[in-house]
Amino acid sequence: MNIMSEPIYVYFIIFVVKIIEVTMATIRIVLVTKGERIKGAMIGLVEVVIWALLVSKVLANLTEDPFKLVVYALGFSIGTFSGSFFEQKLGFGSVRVEIIVKESSGKELGKALRANGFAVTEVVGQGMNHPRSVLIMHIKRKRSAEAINLIKQLEHNAVITINDVKPVYGGYGILKK
Repeated sequence: MNIMSEPIYVYFIIFVVKIIEVTMATIRIVLVTKGERIKGAMIGLVEVVIWALLVSKVLANLTEDPFKLVVYALGFSIGTFSGSFFEQKLGFGSVRVEIIVKESSGKELGKALRANGFAVTEVVGQGMNHPRSVLIMHIKRKRSAEAINLIKQLEHNAVITINDVKPVYGGYGILKK
C-alpha cells in the first residue's frame, strides 16, 4: 500500500476541483431557495458532471492510495467555506429590514433612507412607554450593509432586524413584476 501513488499534481487537481464543485453546490442551493430555479438547475448540471468525473478519479485504487480521500475531504471542507463566502458577496435575493425608533425620529430617518434610494413604509406603533415608528424596507440583499450603516449613523438607538424574503411581486424598485 503506497500512501501517495499519484503524482502530486493529481492531488492538487482533486483538491481544487472539489473546492470549485462544492462552491457551486452552495450557490446552487441558495439560488433555488431564493426562487431562481433555472439558474440553480444550470449550475446543478455542471456540478454533477464535475462531481462524476472527480469521484471516479478519487475512487480509482482508493485502497492503494487513501490520501486521495483525505485531499477530497479537505477540498469539500474548504469548498463549503468558500461557497458561503462567495454567496455572501454575491448577495442573492431580497431582505426585509425592520427598524424601530422613537416616533419623533421616524419621519426624518424615513426621508434620509428614501433620499438614498430605499423604499420605506412607515407604521406608527406603541412601545412600552412611548410611541414608536416602525420603518419597513424590502431591499436587495447586496444593499443591506449599506442600509444598516446609514441607519446606525442617523439613529444610534434603533432596533434593527433583517429577514430573508422569498421573491415578491409589486412594490417600488426591486421587486419582480
